[in-house]
Order: sequence, then structure tokens, then C-alpha cells
Amino acid sequence: MKRYAVLAAVAIAAYQLIPADGWWTSGWQLAIGYLGVAGILAGTHRLPRRDRLPWWCFAFGVGANVTGIPVSIYCVDVLGWQGLPTPADPLFLLLYPACALGLALLIRRREPRRNRTAVVDAATITTGLGLLAWVYVIKPATLGQDIDMLGRAVQAAYPIGDLLLLAMMTRLLRGGGRRGAPFWWITGSLGAFLLGDTAWVVVGSIPQIGAQVEKIQWFSRSIDMVFLVAFVLFGLGALHNEAREVGAAASPEPVRLGRIQLALLAAASLIAPGLLAVQLAQGRVRDGWAIVIGCTVLFLLVVLRMAQLVREVERRAAQVRDLARRDELTGLPNRRVWNEDLPRALEFARRDRRPMSVALLDLDHFKLFNDTFGHPAGDRLLKEASAAWHGALRAVDLLARYGGEEFVVLLPDADEGEAREIMERVLAATPQEQTFSAGIAVWDGDETPDQLVARADAALYAAKNAGRNRVTV
Repeated sequence: MKRYAVLAAVAIAAYQLIPADGWWTSGWQLAIGYLGVAGILAGTHRLPRRDRLPWWCFAFGVGANVTGIPVSIYCVDVLGWQGLPTPADPLFLLLYPACALGLALLIRRREPRRNRTAVVDAATITTGLGLLAWVYVIKPATLGQDIDMLGRAVQAAYPIGDLLLLAMMTRLLRGGGRRGAPFWWITGSLGAFLLGDTAWVVVGSIPQIGAQVEKIQWFSRSIDMVFLVAFVLFGLGALHNEAREVGAAASPEPVRLGRIQLALLAAASLIAPGLLAVQLAQGRVRDGWAIVIGCTVLFLLVVLRMAQLVREVERRAAQVRDLARRDELTGLPNRRVWNEDLPRALEFARRDRRPMSVALLDLDHFKLFNDTFGHPAGDRLLKEASAAWHGALRAVDLLARYGGEEFVVLLPDADEGEAREIMERVLAATPQEQTFSAGIAVWDGDETPDQLVARADAALYAAKNAGRNRVTV
């Protein structure tokens, strides 16, 4: 890879020194372009078969684009074709769908689950810049020149292709997945293509200066060198040792909206009103309908993004509420839930005049178990025991972790005999040949929840004092 990078850098730098002849420049560009294709194919050959298709798409797009260079020179210098389209244009244009398909395959593999927030962000940025492209590039190309309809369509296809690449690159950047060196070589190559096209658009949009600037050899060749860099960056990405990780599936993580992303979204959303302000200042609104459509689409995208953010906040809030009510180790309701549910259950029992029992249980010799087998084993015991106890209880019973190795059970419609029978069944289900001591208190219909739990706690200590491994009422 290092030799490849050095060779590519020397060849690109030497482009400024070759003779000022169309065949020399096209031949040099062709050689560097095919060097990029060769790098992609060589790097792809080392990848597993399932990871090769996106890189093949990149190689096909770059190869077709590079092949269009000598075809264009031949059409102009030999055949004398000056207008659009030429046989070179389909080759040039194949770069856009081929690279877009490769990016789509990478995105799909990096994020098997749909990432709608990243799609909305990419659509917002692309819509804003697309409105700029329509006003200053696409519309003048299709309406302002004396060429036939096919020529106008071909000329408009180039900025549309750039917008397609911009949308896919933005989507790739806003998504998840590993971002190693090959990832940045790919995005750098796409950025170089967009930068080169933008430079030629800016030069061509200033007729008085553009023609003179294009005659400055070092300047025009510098823009060409941007495309040459784009060709070889794909090859560098494919040859890197981490190329196989570009398409690796990412763990599902929420897409974060950082300051830079927020600034880009805000800037894209302000493009439409900014264009309107510029045209109002010039005294004539020439693109009113385009601005109206752009504003409408951007407004809907912003509303959709806000809705996604609200749903994400609500989902996170629900997770926080659930975490606040669940014991992290066992997954059982925690003491907070117990303190909320017990008064409500007692009120229902009072209203319906039904019995209600509460049981406190404590694993016997749990500290000794921890000291003997270690805390991880103790944690496993708590999880296995809580699952076994839960399975031995009735569907209406509530098992909660009270603290440490102590658990509490709410037994609706259970009198003294039934409560004892249930808890003895639970005791028999305790795993790893462990036991517990349990104390049961049957509600007398008048005492408070704290008094009821205190009586169950007293019964628990009575069970411990009586030798453990028993249930005491």
C-alpha cells in the first residue's frame, strides 16, 4: 500500500510537468485512473467474496469515468464534435450510479436496521444544496443555452449526479459503523469528485473570467489533479488492511446530532429563504416556484426530524422509568415499585374484604457463599434463584428485590395457610441446593404497610433464629 501511495503521489505531482498536449494529458489521466482501478481490484481480491460487490461498483464507476477521457479527446480533436452529447458522456456519467450503488450496499451492510434519522438528515442537506444547484447550475444549463433537448438533459445530468453522490455520502457519514482509514479514503474520494465538479462549475459560471482562467495551465491542471486524487483514493481504501471492516455490521446505536451536524442542517434549511432574500434584493424573483417547493420540502423534513427527536426522547424516558423500577441484576421490580404497589394492593383488599399476606425471604448463608465462590457466582445465584422463585409463584403474586439477598413477596387472596403453602413451594424451588428463611405476615385490615412489613420482618428473624431453611408465620 505504501508503494502504491508513493507511486500515485509522484504520478499526480508530475502531471503539472507533462507537455501541453491533449493526448499527453489524457494519457496521463488515463494511466492514473487505471492505477486507481487496479488498486481497487487488487485490494478487493483479498476480501471475502461477500464483501467484494461494493468495491466492484466503485471500480466499474471509476473505470468508466476514466475511459471517457480519451474518448472525449478523440471526439473533439479527431472527429471535431463540439456539442453535447458525445460518446464520452455516458462513460463519464456511469461514475454516479455505480458509486451510489456501492455506497448503498455499504450502508446496508453497515446498518442492517433502518436508520431513518440519518436518511432525513441526508435528505435535508441534499434538498438545500439541490435548490442551489437548480437555481445556479441545472436551470441555466437546461434553459440558457442553444442546444437540443438531449444535450440539455446530458448537461443537467452531471449536477444531478453530484447531488446523488452528495446524498449517499451524507447518508454514509450520518450512519453508524466503524470509521477506520478505508472509510475516510472512500469519503475523501467522493469529496474530491464533488470538489472538482464544483470548481469547474464556478469557473464556468463566470464567462468573463472563466475562459481566461481555463487558459492558465497550472490552474486547470490543478483542478484535474483533484479528480486524479479521487481516482487513487478508492485504490488506497481497498488496499488498506482494514478494508474488510468497512462493510462490517455496526451495533445499533442512536444517531447523535452534534454541533457540526446541527449547523449543517440549519444552514441547509436556510438556503431557500436566503435565495428568496437575494432575489428580492435584486428586484426580481426569478425562481419563485422552485423556492416554494424547496421551502415546503425542507419544512416537512424539519418537522419529521423533530418528530423523530421527540419519539427518541420519549423512548429514552420510558427506558429511564423502567430502569428506575427494575432491579438491574435480577430484572425484578425493585423496592421503589414495592413501596408504590403495596399501599394500592392493601386498599383493594380493604375494599373487597379479601385476605392479603406479605412474605420477606432471605437467602441463608449468602455471605459465606460469596466468600467461597466469589461475587460473580453470588450474582448468578441471585439471578437463578429469583427466576426459579418467580416460576413457583402464582400469576397474581408480586416478587420484588428488597435489598441485597433479601426479597419480598406480595400474596393477594392468601390467608395464613395458603401463604405458607406457596412459600414452602418457593423454598423447594431454590436452585444450587441453597435455602432461604422466610417470614409471613397476614394483614389484619387496619395496620399500615410499614407495620405489615415490620411484622413480616420479625417473622423472618424468628425463622433465622429457629435454624433457617424454614417459613415462619
